[in-house]
Amino acid sequence: MTTYKAMYKNELARAAGVSLATFRAWLKSDKQAMDAMGITPRQQLLPPVAVRYLCEKYDIDNSQ
Repeated sequence: MTTYKAMYKNELARAAGVSLATFRAWLKSDKQAMDAMGITPRQQLLPPVAVRYLCEKYDIDNSQ
């Protein structure tokens, strides 16, 4: 079982292999889910629950 830790948006974008602008567009397209988790657009540090959701949805390997 994978454990997830809090990550900054730029770290997760790098793990996904996309630019920060592209990553922000992904978050914008998932606005409802982010709102439900209490994530604001200006928030830089994403909690583990959000990291898990994004890794599973976008198939991001964050096992660095």
